[in-house]
Amino acid sequence: MKSIEEQLKIIKRGVVELIPEEELIAKLKEGRPLRVKWGADPSAPDIHLGHSVVLNKLRQFQDLGHKVIFIIGDFTARIGDPSGKSETRKPLTPQEVKKNAETYQEQVFKILDKKATEVVYNHNWLSKLNMEDIFNLAAKYTVARMLERDDFMNRFEKERPISIHEFLYPLVQGYDSVEVKADIEVGGTDQKFNMLVGRELQRDYKDKTQVVITMPQVILTMPLLEGTDGVQKMSKSLNNYIGITESPAQIFGKTMSISDDLMMRYYELLTNENLEAIKQLHPKEAKMKLASILITKFYNAKEAQKAAEGFDAIFKQGGTPEDIETAVVAKKELNIIDLLSETKLASSKTDAKRLVGQGGVSVDGEVIKDEKQTVSLDRERLIKVGKRRFLKVKNA
Repeated sequence: MKSIEEQLKIIKRGVVELIPEEELIAKLKEGRPLRVKWGADPSAPDIHLGHSVVLNKLRQFQDLGHKVIFIIGDFTARIGDPSGKSETRKPLTPQEVKKNAETYQEQVFKILDKKATEVVYNHNWLSKLNMEDIFNLAAKYTVARMLERDDFMNRFEKERPISIHEFLYPLVQGYDSVEVKADIEVGGTDQKFNMLVGRELQRDYKDKTQVVITMPQVILTMPLLEGTDGVQKMSKSLNNYIGITESPAQIFGKTMSISDDLMMRYYELLTNENLEAIKQLHPKEAKMKLASILITKFYNAKEAQKAAEGFDAIFKQGGTPEDIETAVVAKKELNIIDLLSETKLASSKTDAKRLVGQGGVSVDGEVIKDEKQTVSLDRERLIKVGKRRFLKVKNA
């Protein structure tokens, strides 16, 4: 096992907050495999690079000899995590949760080491809590403490409804830490409040956790990764994502489209590469290397090489890739600006106008010069934005 100093250097890479570092050092000095908690509500079936920031950190812990406790929140998913939400989330059905949970496991083990991962479902303990248990749990926090959360306070000030069950969410998620006896919890910055609740509950339930009262779980927060636009958080709804189950060609092409600055951030958060060495490479070479690293991780080296060769051949010869996504729109005819905005090829109508004005948009090979031009969807159309973004569009 690496020295504490070496472990800390790896653990702290890309981290926003480590709360508190001295307790992590104390745990590492014990010389045992630490139990690193990560919980995920299977609220959506697809995982993208934004999710893999935390997964990559968990894999680093595993490579250092520690164990990941992967909690599938099949019970909490029925409540709906209010973190970062401006309104009450619609709870999932048990059928949706089960289906998503199965897909989640298939995807996370593209990154995590299955042998060093313990998979548990939180319905195994949360469904057994009776009313007395819930009352005792609810007594641990006040309404004032809950309103310290920005998302709750914003909704309260704007007189948007907050359901009582949403106040319970941080408590039951925190209770997960009690049950699995977590030494460390890793999550995005939007989960900080929930993770701190787990830290406090471990103190309150110290007899159950059998941990020293001064040594509850350490909190490690990771940043929310920007999408391919370099501005907004990676999200499928914004079409600025790179999905880990997308084809190698799609992953390669999308990776090559990101900015140089964003490329270095991806390197820091998604790889273990030496950043100083990467900075010495030409940006194009560095991006191609990044794309190959990602594809090798999610598929294999052969697929990475094939995608690189395909990308090189297509864009050197000005061709069209074979693997192009298809978008379906409701209208049979759309103004080019509306079409770019609706299909997320542009982040806004202003962005769409800029792209057209620069001559960077073509439909079926014809460059669009007039932002007032309409596009008929009487048949499938091929839209190209810039040098590398392609999308097939058809009417529903």
